[in-house]
Parts: sequence; structure tokens; C-alpha cells
Amino acid sequence: MAETTEQKIIEIPNGLTVRELADLLGATPIAVIKEMMSNGVMASINQQIDYDTAAIVASEMGFEPRPITIVEETIEEEKGGPAWRHLYEGEDPASLIDRPPVVAVLGHVDHGKTSLLDKIRSAHVTDSEAGGITQHIGAYQIEQAGRKITFLDTPGHEAFTAMRARGAQGADVAVLVVAADDGVMPQTREALAHLRAANVPIVVALNKIDRDNANPDRVKQQLADLDLNPHEWGGDTLIIPVSAKTTEGIEDLLEGILMTTDETVIKANPAGRAAGTILEAELDKGRGVMATLLVQNGTLRTGDVVLAGTAYGRLKAMFDDRGQEIKEALPSTPARVMGLNEIPAAGTLFEVVKNEKEARAILSERAEARRGGAIEHSPFTLEDLFARFQAGEAKELNLIVKVDVQGSLEPIVSSLEKLSIAENGAELKVKILHAETGDISDSDVMLASASKAIIIGFQAGVDSAARRLADNEGIEIRLYDIIYKLIEDVEKALEGLLEPVYEDVAIGTAEVRQVFKIPKSGVIAGSFIREGEARRSAQVRVLRHHQVIHQGGVSSLKRFQEDVREVRTGFECGIGVEGFVDFQPGDIIQFTVRKRVS
Repeated sequence: MAETTEQKIIEIPNGLTVRELADLLGATPIAVIKEMMSNGVMASINQQIDYDTAAIVASEMGFEPRPITIVEETIEEEKGGPAWRHLYEGEDPASLIDRPPVVAVLGHVDHGKTSLLDKIRSAHVTDSEAGGITQHIGAYQIEQAGRKITFLDTPGHEAFTAMRARGAQGADVAVLVVAADDGVMPQTREALAHLRAANVPIVVALNKIDRDNANPDRVKQQLADLDLNPHEWGGDTLIIPVSAKTTEGIEDLLEGILMTTDETVIKANPAGRAAGTILEAELDKGRGVMATLLVQNGTLRTGDVVLAGTAYGRLKAMFDDRGQEIKEALPSTPARVMGLNEIPAAGTLFEVVKNEKEARAILSERAEARRGGAIEHSPFTLEDLFARFQAGEAKELNLIVKVDVQGSLEPIVSSLEKLSIAENGAELKVKILHAETGDISDSDVMLASASKAIIIGFQAGVDSAARRLADNEGIEIRLYDIIYKLIEDVEKALEGLLEPVYEDVAIGTAEVRQVFKIPKSGVIAGSFIREGEARRSAQVRVLRHHQVIHQGGVSSLKRFQEDVREVRTGFECGIGVEGFVDFQPGDIIQFTVRKRVS
């Protein structure tokens, strides 16, 4: 017996995906998802779950779980670095080596991001390679002092955050470009909010210092007001004067990037499982789907089978950022590849699998999980904040605050930042990711999606694109007209006192056409779905002459002889209602579900 118990001990990391847990348990992802659902947890195959959730599932499936935190202990020691490097979690620490840093360049639209990137690239490509530097693949590598640096050629902070929202890994270092003659602009503040939410170390490039009206000291003071205190003023932010026009300061900027990366841990295992992020993709008429991949762990090789979202395929060829064909790509290397069967979305994580048969099997599991009710988005709401805190899933409440006028901004932000609670030695506090005047935009929603934040609006509107995106991403937007009510709701949420409000929403109606008495099944109403849908999990109201005569659950829902979960408009079905048998032709059966009201 002792031997059997020893064999059932399983070590689980602090964070892993549902599919990784299934692999550890030797079970199918569907079996794991069903076990989680029976314990009230909904998750998709690739969704990250914490140790406690994984341990419960492992225990229910006959294992004795134990925590393992080898790599995560190293990550927690990093100061100011990104907290996202889960791609190499589980790797043997002895196999990890330093990899080139990945750098994102963000800033106001007119402050010279593109010019700076172009100048860095052209200045660090040798003459023999110069013919290929026009190749645009969304990222490129340069060499500085014998060390490589990878730059992401992203169009703006919206794309940067959209990648984070899809699970992509962002960058190791960010360069915030600010014009010395223009100073901090609203888009600068917005980009800074996105970078801070990503927990990425920031280097400021003070561009356009060659201009006659440049005023570096004034801009440094503006940056200090945003808590980006210059290094020379005793702060911890490198603010480096540069000129994309004259190339002045570019070498200093690259050195500053390397200095910043030396202060954190940037590693990967070249011999590990190849994985990374899709940077961009499109359909080429001559070569089919062409995608740019950023390798972040392992080594990607021609002939590997890559799976990214619903796209998969064997790589027929790979090219570097200068258009030269390559056979392999090491960690932090961007590669242009051909061979995928469809265009993957930018920001999708990719992985290498054994063969195309395995790729199709994984896609089939994902489709079955979706049909089985697993969800992609787990909405983070004020009402469930305290429960997540007690379960160890939340240590702070991330908020994005939008107000109508500047005069309202400071008192709201200062009041919110003072709110915090402590329980059993742990503290739950408010963290303001972004606070600005104006209506709530889709950029705000994308930041909230990537950061598990809630959007608070005070006398602010919500544009239609933001509302649609919030609904799709499961982001809560709460709007207020009274400041004390706003503060009170957040305080109640921190203390676990904010109760959710629900209402019954009609999702469909059916008309009873004929009544059947079925042995062992009872009385069944043969019905026609007039609008919406009938759903097995819904509650129903039976109406006769516009009066409700019974309310209850659905005991059965059938199409012909088969049990079904839903029936849509225009179809006939058999409906059984719990505790009710007195159906008459012409009765109306209304299907309702309870939904939370924001």
C-alpha cells in the first residue's frame, strides 16, 4: 500500500493550464474540465488555474498534490520585471540561459517612435546585410556591444495590450518615447498606464533634442510628476536624450536598455519545448499563410508542427528579419514562417506539438470543451472581489477611472487609493491603473481585459465600440453620478459586503400545440418555439390568457426522441415542466435566465 501511495503523489506548480494539469494527471482535458465544473469552476483548456484549484481536482482524481515553486521563486525575486514568464515554468533551472531582451517602443503618435526604430535598425545592420533591411516582419534583432536586442515593431499601445489580453507575453523592457519639444501628452499617459499594468521596466527616450524649442528639463519635471523620476535627480528611471534625426544618444539608449535588462532575470531553455507569440500574419498569394513568430522558449526549426489558436501546420520554411532563409530560431528570435493552414490572430500563443494528428486532437478537445460549457472569459466583478481575495486569487483591485472633468479626477483617485483592508495578515488594496478625463474607450476596455481590471466611470459616457468589446471580453463597467456612492461601492467590495443584483431575463417563448401523456416521462407539452430559444437549464413561466399560472424548472427538453440542451426559433419540441402537468393547447411557456445587473 505504501508503494501505491508514493506513486500517487504529484507535484503541481503555482500556476498551470488545464491541459498541462491533465498531462500531469494522465487524464484527458475534458475529464479535468468536468471535474472542475462539478466543483463550481469554469475554465477552458488553455486557461491558467492556480495551485489550490489544481490541487482540488488532483485530490478528487485520486492523487496527493504537493506544491512545487522552483522557477516561480526565481521570478518573485525579480524587482520591477514582468511577472509573465510562465513559458519556461517547469523547466530545469540548470537548463535556463540568458536570452536577448525583447523591447517594445511606445509613446504619443507624433513623438517619433517609427523614426527612432528605423534609425536604430539601419545603424546596426552591416553593409553586407543592408539590402535586406526593408523586410518588415513585426520585429527585428540588432547587436549592441556583442549582445543581441530584439525590438517589437508594434504600431501602438493598443496592439501591445491586445497581445497581453490574448495571453501573449509582451516585452522584457519598454521604451517610452517622449518629444523634448512637446512634452507629456494624453497618449503618453495612456501608454504609460498600459506599460505599468504590464509590470514592464521602462526606459524613457527623450526624442527630438536637436530642435531649437526643445526643453528637456521641463519634460523631465512632467515625467517626475508621473512618478518617472530621472536617475540624475536621484530617481530610478533612465531618461536618455536622443535624436532620431541626428542619431545623437542612440548608443546611450541601447546601453540603457542593456543596463535595465541586467537588473532582472531574462532566461529561456533553448532545449525545451518551443513556444512563443504570433506577432502578425497575413495571406500571401504566392506562398499561402505567412506568420511572424517570436520564439520565447525552446528552439523552433523548419519541419516543426506549430499550433496557434485554431491554426496549425508543419513549417515549410523560415526567414529572418532580413528575408534570409533560416533553419532554426533560438529564444527571443523573430521568424517569418510559412506552412500554417489559416491566419492566426496577432497575440496568439503558439506551441510546437509532435505531429499534425496531435494538433487536430487538441483542437477537437478545445471544441468539445466549448460545447461542454467551458468559457473563455471569467468576468472579474466588484461583487466577487472579496471571495477571490479570501481564496488567494486577488491581492489588489485594479481600477481604470474615467471622469468628465479634471476637477473630479483628483478627489476620486485620492479617495480610492486610501481604501484597503487587511485579513489574516494579508492586505487587499486598490490599484489605479489609469485615471483620465473623457469617455470610456475600447483602449480602456482592452487594458482592463489584459489586467483583470474594473472600469469606473464618473459622469462619463461609454462609446459603442467600448461597450461591444466589454460585453465580448466580460469586462465590468460601472457608471456613477455621485462620488460618495462610487467610493462606497468600492469600499463595500473590498469588505465583501457588496451584494450582486440579479434580474430574470426572457430568452425565448414557446406555444403549446398538443399535450402528450408519456409513460415514465409524465405530461409533455408538444410546443413550437415562437421566438428566442428554449434552454434546458432555464427557468420557465407558464402563461394562460396572459396570466402566469406556474413557475418552475425544465424537467425535460426533447427533439423527437433525443434529449437536447436548447431548441431555437421555428422548431418544434417536447417540453416538460417541474411540478406542472395541466397544459392546454395555446398556453405560452416563457424561458428565463437570471443575469447580473451592473
